[in-house]
Amino acid sequence: MDSSTVISKKIKHSHQDTIFNIIVYGISAIILLIIVYPLYFVVIASFSDPYAVSGGQVWLFPKGFTLDGYKELLKHKDIWLGYFNTIMYTIVGTFIGLVVNIFAAYALSRKNLVGRKIIMFMFVFTMFFNGGLVPTFLTIKQFHLYNTFAVMVLPFSVSVFNIIVARTFFQSSIPEELWDAAQIDGCSNLRYFFQIVLPLSKAVIAVIGLWTAVGMWNSYFNALIYLKNASLYPLQLILRDILIVNDMQSSMGSGEAAQIALRLSNLMRYSVIIVSTLPIMCIYPLVQKYFNQGVMIGAVKG
Repeated sequence: MDSSTVISKKIKHSHQDTIFNIIVYGISAIILLIIVYPLYFVVIASFSDPYAVSGGQVWLFPKGFTLDGYKELLKHKDIWLGYFNTIMYTIVGTFIGLVVNIFAAYALSRKNLVGRKIIMFMFVFTMFFNGGLVPTFLTIKQFHLYNTFAVMVLPFSVSVFNIIVARTFFQSSIPEELWDAAQIDGCSNLRYFFQIVLPLSKAVIAVIGLWTAVGMWNSYFNALIYLKNASLYPLQLILRDILIVNDMQSSMGSGEAAQIALRLSNLMRYSVIIVSTLPIMCIYPLVQKYFNQGVMIGAVKG
């Protein structure tokens, strides 16, 4: 019998502790159900008959199992172009976002940076005040970024929130003694950053990378405003156009054809959610082990 078993046997929970644990687990289960069930419902609704869904007959399992929504959705060839564009935007945008935010955060974490407080104030100021949509649009037009690939990955790559998280991580998790030791060995600033700081910052890099990738994957407003060429549309805009066309067909038609179009339109509403979110959800487990560590260390000073 090991020591942990002996200790566990010596610890006796009182009646009040047992009641408290039951209440805590019960509340946690309710909260988990509230969070998970809507996601689960979308999944089963995408495989169910739309009339059963609208009639409130779908609760725990699909009813009237069908794949018509996915079949109809995947018939559109533009969806594969949308996938390609979104993947490219996500990869390039995440790389650029990591570079500019991590570099800026490290620079602002250095105590010997001249004007550090003023620069940080200017960064934080933009979190609360900005020029608005029209000045931003005119600026992008003047820089010849309108309706280009670069408009989706370059102008909005800086995230002040990510910079603050990464800066706090560098200040609280990278000992200043490392820099002193590196200087004694003749290490330059760039070499110290790339060979010492970055390898020790995998957690916060993974977290910021995940946040940036999710934001890029789900981005549609910038594309809606700054893109007019359909060949550059991300997946979200293409799925939106598909739903609009199907809704118009179901509302303008008549008879059996309109009923079929309406049924497919209702099915595709749920299928679109699955198709657009499944790829990015598959990435999360790969960085999950870094997520909590990076958030907690980067958000707490000291």
